[in-house]
Amino acid sequence: MLVIATLSPSWASAQPAAPAMAGPTLQAIRDRGHLICATADPLPGFAQPGADGRWTGFDVDFCRAVAVAVFNDASKMEFVPLSGDSRFAQLQTGSIDLIARNAPWTMRRDTGYGASYVATSFYDGQAIMVPQSLGVVSAYELDDVRVCIVDAPEGLANLREFFFGTQATYTEVLYEDREDLTVAYREGRCNAVSASASFLNAMRRSLPEPATHRILPERISKDAFGPVVRSGDDQWFDIVEWTLYALIDAEEAGVTSLNIGSLAAAKTHRIRRLLGLEGTFGPSIGLDSMFIANVIRAVGNYGEIFERNFGPATGAAVVRGQNALWINGGLIWAPPIE
Repeated sequence: MLVIATLSPSWASAQPAAPAMAGPTLQAIRDRGHLICATADPLPGFAQPGADGRWTGFDVDFCRAVAVAVFNDASKMEFVPLSGDSRFAQLQTGSIDLIARNAPWTMRRDTGYGASYVATSFYDGQAIMVPQSLGVVSAYELDDVRVCIVDAPEGLANLREFFFGTQATYTEVLYEDREDLTVAYREGRCNAVSASASFLNAMRRSLPEPATHRILPERISKDAFGPVVRSGDDQWFDIVEWTLYALIDAEEAGVTSLNIGSLAAAKTHRIRRLLGLEGTFGPSIGLDSMFIANVIRAVGNYGEIFERNFGPATGAAVVRGQNALWINGGLIWAPPIE
């Protein structure tokens, strides 16, 4: 005999999720009273200490966003720089909770060190910078140039492949360390320099007149950077992941640190979910129901963070390019909060 079970209306309707208990990482952070966030390499625009010792930058702002998600207090965050040799070990031992910016995302790094890349927060790649006086706006226009570059197999291979494709004439000027590139370029030993676009922007900031130098738009390699957490704690992975996605989704929805206070009466479900007025998205991962609104109010959305650290006010504005929202032709997007 076939028995068909039916649900009463009270069970058929969606039930609110019970608040999740704090997992080991979240509990350890709360017991300590602050988040410990690290970067693999201090870099202007991403993470740099000021004269007062206070860190600023794109990655620092993301760490502050996570601190707000956990504590509703951006100041409850300690930011530390790590060398490449120690970053994974300190993550594994619990000495740090999160690496905001690590080496580029690869399978080896994502699977071999007890660490997990969460999502892409910044797309990068090898680029070429030239003085504006050279009169070119595209790398495809380059010919008969001297290019300063670090003597490393991958970067050299990318450069050689690019110029093989364009059939242009160029000369490699090799250096051991990328810090040497700034000195060589400033002294005119080359009229082009090739490195990651993020490093070239940091280099441009250090030059006497940043606006007289142009990072050409083409990328001759691809790199993805993003926050990294210790493997094995799904709740903490989710907290970091959805803090980043909330920043991105808020920009796409037009929710900013400036207008968020006026949106409480919004009828749009998407905005009401971001404000914590609908759904139980915070409690489902052990956070307050208003955690997204708290984050946006404190640090702004993804676009505001990008503008603050790479916009015209820095003196060396960066075109968003790949880091524009997908609706604007970039690669930045987030799954919906629903």
